[in-house]
Amino acid sequence: MTICGIEIKGSEAIIALAALDNQTLTHVALATKKIALEDDDEAANVKAFAAQVSAFVRENSITRIAIKKRSKKGEFAGGPTTFKIEGVFQLLEGVEVTLLSPQTINAQNKKHTFDLPATLNKYQHEAYKAACSALMKK
Repeated sequence: MTICGIEIKGSEAIIALAALDNQTLTHVALATKKIALEDDDEAANVKAFAAQVSAFVRENSITRIAIKKRSKKGEFAGGPTTFKIEGVFQLLEGVEVTLLSPQTINAQNKKHTFDLPATLNKYQHEAYKAACSALMKK
């Protein structure tokens, strides 16, 4: 089973794919590591971003996505652009989207200790942990 983990930071969706075979987690390397939404005030840009995300999901046969949740208020609240990005992912047809809190991801990481493979870039670590958490939680 494969799942796409996503961490949304600023105007980017950072992507990492994880697979689970016989209780062994592996990183599935992809050419696309992040998708950016440029100037979200323009409807055309949001539509172009949505088309890019849809094409990415189709090309990689993704059916499950785990997104690391951002806070809605407080000091570490996500910006409005991050919620637009999240909405685009949630509107994808035929894709099961799960939001995981940072606390859930940390608890799963403590319980199962996700090894971060060398094939990951440092900025992809949180997205990979989100994917692993969703895989181990099911």
